[in-house]
Amino acid sequence: MERDVMEYDVLVVGAGPSGLSAAIKLAQLNNEHNKNLSICILEKGSEVGAHILSGNVFEPRSLDELIPDWKDKQAPLSTPVTNDVVKYLLNENTSVNIPFPGFLMPNFNNHGNYIMSLANFTRWLATQAESLGVEIFPGFTASEVIIENNILKGVVTGEMGVAKDESHKPSYQPSMELRAKYTIFAEGCRGHLGKQLIQQFSLDENKNPQHYGIGFKEIWDIDPSNHKEGTVMHTTGWPSTGAVTGSYCYHAKNNQLFLGYVVNLDYQNPHLSPYDEFQQWKLHPSIKKLLKNGTRVAYGARALAKGGIQSLPKMSFPGGLLIGCNAGTMNYPKIKGTHTAMKSGMLAAETIFDAFQNNTLQDELEEFQTKFNESWLAKELYKARNFGPLLHKFGSLWGAMLAAIDQFALRGNLPFTLQVKTPDYKSLKAADQCSPITYPKPDGIYSFDKLSSVYLSNTSHEEDQPCHLKLKDPNIPISHNLLIYDEPAQRYCPAGVYEVVEEDGIKKFVINAQNCVHCKTCDIKDPSQNITWVTPEGMGGPNYPNM
Repeated sequence: MERDVMEYDVLVVGAGPSGLSAAIKLAQLNNEHNKNLSICILEKGSEVGAHILSGNVFEPRSLDELIPDWKDKQAPLSTPVTNDVVKYLLNENTSVNIPFPGFLMPNFNNHGNYIMSLANFTRWLATQAESLGVEIFPGFTASEVIIENNILKGVVTGEMGVAKDESHKPSYQPSMELRAKYTIFAEGCRGHLGKQLIQQFSLDENKNPQHYGIGFKEIWDIDPSNHKEGTVMHTTGWPSTGAVTGSYCYHAKNNQLFLGYVVNLDYQNPHLSPYDEFQQWKLHPSIKKLLKNGTRVAYGARALAKGGIQSLPKMSFPGGLLIGCNAGTMNYPKIKGTHTAMKSGMLAAETIFDAFQNNTLQDELEEFQTKFNESWLAKELYKARNFGPLLHKFGSLWGAMLAAIDQFALRGNLPFTLQVKTPDYKSLKAADQCSPITYPKPDGIYSFDKLSSVYLSNTSHEEDQPCHLKLKDPNIPISHNLLIYDEPAQRYCPAGVYEVVEEDGIKKFVINAQNCVHCKTCDIKDPSQNITWVTPEGMGGPNYPNM
């Protein structure tokens, strides 16, 4: 099939913090050295930031390096953290405050950090990139990789205007090839092309499998009497039902509260519903009092990669680099991935520019690993390496205590590195070996059903298009997963995409793909690894205004 071709020196897939930082750094080096490298960013969202979701308490270390005058350039960082609070929720009614959290738990010391909307921050980064000559194309998916002679040469954009039956509608637009000397993949957690590249080039050889959580976020307009701008609160404990969980409440500007919940995806009970755990958590008096007389204005969910340096794949391969959350650079103890993603992008830019500057263009940029190993990013991730495994092995109470000792007393310098070799999808037990879980019905005031939440995510897909949630075997959900695990997709999906319905006495697996918020949890947690998430038509998915 003949396609139109566009060629660049450097192509970036994904306009998140890592991809934008890579493009900005590369453009800055362009200007400093009077080079003219062409740089393009592809973004599948309808606009930059549309698919971006994060807590977010931002550590500005990478931003200080990348754009030292960011305050003068009006970066949207206007809410410095003024107070850290950490609570342990003992049960549905009681909680205790952890004293001096910034001292006893240094990872929760947010002095010098900012509460912000990551979506708005990436929009600002995009303006900085464009002012330096970077081309950004929102609404275009990267659907396939171009590999020739085992070298990555670029990507193919997704077709537009294809009907469910694969026929071409009147609005049909063919795909294009975007080719580059080097391609940087910055798709975010569980990027579908990054996943393919890891397999294609065996980038995870001799590594632990990546480990994940699903993170939820809601934004509330709350009563000014309950609002303390700059306060950051984290909790753990209740209602954790056999899973390692954590939560946050960030008092942002304009009397808004950013609150959310993270459930590690290594949980064992297939009856567990991460979404309902989150809704139940809001009923605790410590949280409920903050929301009294408030209004929920936004909702979203996204998987996060938390495996740490033990799970970090090799990030270079012939023709490109894998960076940010696409590789898994988040600092799990800090629950922060923006500054680390940005730094990985900056290192990628420096490596690529050196290759052009020194006229040493090679198939693989192996120098990236040296730059990474010598950076503060590698040192930070190394010190964080045992936090996740301790929680995995010992749970949210004893594991948290041991992790606190590791991070506070030893500053991450345990003389050994713990490993977690079991992938998250293999952790589920059979449904008949686990206790059913009954969750409170949504009250419509503090807790809500999935469909009303999806509405607040502004999710939209063209309905007449091929389903982007691919089943390798359409029989497995009913013949295997339902029999053994009571089909957990009904519960782990935070958007009501998957249902088991009965028609004429026959059970059927239904996929409501139009509800998908692109969290990628199904691609990660399905126990049969039968679901593959691929990009839908460009601009489809959530449209987060300020998440």
